[in-house]
Amino acid sequence: MTVGAKRFETASIVKVNILAALLLRQNPPGKALGSDTRRLAEAMIVSSDNDAAVALWQRIEGSRGLTAANRALGLRETKPNSHWGLTTTTVADQLRLLTALTSPTGPLTPQDRTFVMGLMKKVIPEQRWGVTAAREAGSRSEYVKNGWDTADVDGGRWLVNSIGRIVEARHDWLIAVLSDHHVSQKEGIRVVEKAATYVLKELRTATAGDGPSQG
Repeated sequence: MTVGAKRFETASIVKVNILAALLLRQNPPGKALGSDTRRLAEAMIVSSDNDAAVALWQRIEGSRGLTAANRALGLRETKPNSHWGLTTTTVADQLRLLTALTSPTGPLTPQDRTFVMGLMKKVIPEQRWGVTAAREAGSRSEYVKNGWDTADVDGGRWLVNSIGRIVEARHDWLIAVLSDHHVSQKEGIRVVEKAATYVLKELRTATAGDGPSQG
């Protein structure tokens, strides 16, 4: 399902949230991460490395740190779990997160926003599925982080999530698709990509007469 108010387990999309929380803890704000921390952040986002996520989860003090960060980020419907991948969230909160990570009025410094987007732009090719399927020829750039796992509470069916950004000549799109109850990861990816492509097609049509904007 891809229902706006429904809570879904995040799987690895929470890694973007973890990184945001880590950056918000820097003192002074905008201070560059140390080389080791930076390497872990890159591995966590670019190749979705779980060991790196565990290390950074501990550095933000786990659920407590994520909760504190999410107050600053404006996330109201995300519930951290001691096992980070079982954190639950909504489409609305993921869009709030993406907005906080791209907006000049958000809590992160310009350098931090550039850092996060730079990693999401470098995600390895085999993980660049999902919302990126909605891009059109001529897109200037796209950024993505995906999450996927089997859910024990759903009989081992797959949850497949994708969040990201597509920058076009006239629009800067922020997209989040969360879904579950798939018989396979492949099927979940197909549904997510179909949903993202359909929604963006409709939005392009609806805003055809508008000027440049972020949506």
